[in-house]
Amino acid sequence: MAADYTDTASAAYRAALQVVESVEPRIAAATRKELADQRDSLKLIASENYASPAVLLAMGSWLSDKYAEGTIGHRFYAGCQNVDTVESVAAEHARELFGAPYAYVQPHSGIDANLVAYWAILATRVEAPGLAAAGAKHVNELSEADWEALRHTLGNQRLLGMSLDAGGHLTHGFRPNISGKMFHQRSYGTDPETELLDYDALAAAAREFRPLILVAGYSAYPRRINFATMREIADEVGATLMVDMAHFAGLVAGKVFTGDEDPVPHAHVTTTTTHKSLRGPRGGLILAVPEYADAVDRGCPMVLGGPLAHVMAAKAVALAEARQPAFGTYAQHVADNAKALADGLLRRGARLVTGGTDNHLVLLDVTAFGVTGRQAESALLDAGVVTNRNAIPADPNGAWYTSGIRVGTPALTSRGLGTAEFDRVAELVVDVLKNTSPTGSSKAKYTLADGTAERVHAAAAELLAANPLYPGLTL
Repeated sequence: MAADYTDTASAAYRAALQVVESVEPRIAAATRKELADQRDSLKLIASENYASPAVLLAMGSWLSDKYAEGTIGHRFYAGCQNVDTVESVAAEHARELFGAPYAYVQPHSGIDANLVAYWAILATRVEAPGLAAAGAKHVNELSEADWEALRHTLGNQRLLGMSLDAGGHLTHGFRPNISGKMFHQRSYGTDPETELLDYDALAAAAREFRPLILVAGYSAYPRRINFATMREIADEVGATLMVDMAHFAGLVAGKVFTGDEDPVPHAHVTTTTTHKSLRGPRGGLILAVPEYADAVDRGCPMVLGGPLAHVMAAKAVALAEARQPAFGTYAQHVADNAKALADGLLRRGARLVTGGTDNHLVLLDVTAFGVTGRQAESALLDAGVVTNRNAIPADPNGAWYTSGIRVGTPALTSRGLGTAEFDRVAELVVDVLKNTSPTGSSKAKYTLADGTAERVHAAAAELLAANPLYPGLTL
């Protein structure tokens, strides 16, 4: 059956690329080259993965041609019955997978999901009471004076989120991002000594600041979070708890994170992407308690344009895959492999932020190797190891050059690498870093010792050959 499936997928991709090639051969060539490049590199970017052929093929359909603003059964365009089916199936899988009472599968990305969530919370907690006080049911019914007062109130709410250098995301109130402009924003960080979340300090900050929204979740924090404690803090100060689980949604779906480490039973609103550790198409998803469902449903036209029906179809396929027992095994391997990678780096003298990991990513402080994150990222890429530079707590090099690199295990775990292979990956990473030196005073230019790139490429090729990407798929 597996061979038949691979043969079918190969035929589908070959035919599709031939059609593309007949119109614009450069696009077909770039697509083939991308597969070749991904097959030939050690992908350690924590936010990337490999979607299945079924997920990828679901995106390439005439569902892309349909406008469908609105919600299931309540569209602003006619002829949306098939889009209704697609969206219903995707939302059903999301609810069942995460144990949530409500799911919204329209967001085009994680940032879109967060924007919809923020405005849904504002609409529920600020706009609706404002309308009621003014005796109106809709903003169009407000007088100009009432509308100006409400708009002022909407634009002056408080948000408390994790700081960027502590591992938070730019949408958690980073001032250059729209989230930092929408809200009166303040950030919480980590303990300067342990680099771990300090819940007592966070609670004290929440009591002093009293935010409308407390945001939990991360993009570069290598530890788990106690969401029951986060909910207690939110409840104490009257905040809505919003959790961005974009990075670790696959570990939640695969039941690696359960109990207090599963955000869905504790958060009022949970947002995520559908790629990363969830291994689906690029897109967003929102889960919420019923109180916020109506407001989230107005994501289009509140924030979003027309939903991408072809991507919702791919989300449905990916979520169906994540409900299979094999996905739970995969998710556990992601966490086990991250531990093996962290242990391998530590044994070889690397310093890791927080001293290790218990999720899917590792944050490596490269200053001990005498380089910046940008230099490390570039040197590793020369050797066929794909990472991304990342700020560390109190980073002296800022968010552009950085002092760290972030590495993750979801993608290579999808290829079949296990703990022994990830120990070897750690060895290769350290080999490159030890043989990289800055050029002069530049924070970007570097020199990689002769023979290093070739040596690491060869070793990586052995690992990759034993764990092929899309085995049997030929173009």
